[in-house]
Amino acid sequence: MPGYILHTGFGVQCFHGVAGATAPQQPRVTVSAQAVAIATNIINIAPGCPFQVPFGAGTKPQPCVTVKWANQATRVTVAGRPLLLQANPGVGAGVCQSAEQIPQGAPQVAAMQMRVTAT
Repeated sequence: MPGYILHTGFGVQCFHGVAGATAPQQPRVTVSAQAVAIATNIINIAPGCPFQVPFGAGTKPQPCVTVKWANQATRVTVAGRPLLLQANPGVGAGVCQSAEQIPQGAPQVAAMQMRVTAT
């Protein structure tokens, strides 16, 4: 599915509103003067996600810690890895996960480049 190419400075938040970020994995290919995000990029969520689940008589904290991105390019690669793509602006193409890899909901994209697309 075609979509906008994500770069390492794109703005993302977990389902509960906490900001996330990713570090550059490769410096050679850029869009909007920032390295493109590739499949090996880990999107980390900053500490402070308030999500909790019922557990026994109380609750158990299950904060979002990472985002597993699902929408990847099938025809364009960088350093042998597919690019991360955003199919619909504003809606995340992945899932937020707790430290136990429990799905928490879709991430929200706050800012990204909207000039270059890939398939």
